[in-house]
Amino acid sequence: MDIRPAWVFFAIAAWLPLQTLHADQVDEILNYREYSATLASAGQPNEAQLGDAAGAGFERVVFLAFSDHERALAHEDRIVRDLGMEYVHIPVIWGAPHSNDFYAFAGAMQREKDRKTLVHCELNFRASSFTLLYRVLYLDVPLADAIDDLTAVWIPSDTWRQFIFSTLEENGVSPHCDECLW
Repeated sequence: MDIRPAWVFFAIAAWLPLQTLHADQVDEILNYREYSATLASAGQPNEAQLGDAAGAGFERVVFLAFSDHERALAHEDRIVRDLGMEYVHIPVIWGAPHSNDFYAFAGAMQREKDRKTLVHCELNFRASSFTLLYRVLYLDVPLADAIDDLTAVWIPSDTWRQFIFSTLEENGVSPHCDECLW
């Protein structure tokens, strides 16, 4: 027999519809891009937007920036976990992305591959770059399609373009194609 006070059930019943009402607002996160039913990237979400993500069925949040950047959400790890989602943090140095960072990301993504995942950083520059590489190298998305999604968010700097090119090349994929508009 459940002996919780009745107000607990009323509070939960009132809260659940609010989650559903706001779930469609996940696309209001800065530079939000949805690539598939299970993968999206974005800039830094606020606490309410993380709640929207949970309401939209996201099961994992991957954060690719440092927690001390000016837009960072304090205690994001706890907020995400309290919302019932997995939290993965891979701090990537903005001016020096490294292939080891990408492989740590890919390894996390390969665990439970079908887990609905929101990848984010400060502005969706790191996140969109890492998702481009992941989609091309692990999900067989054509490079030109992945580049179109990336350039809808930003045009990579020389540092990031070189990082993307070298990571593709070390995996046997040419960064050049007829349709590729770098």
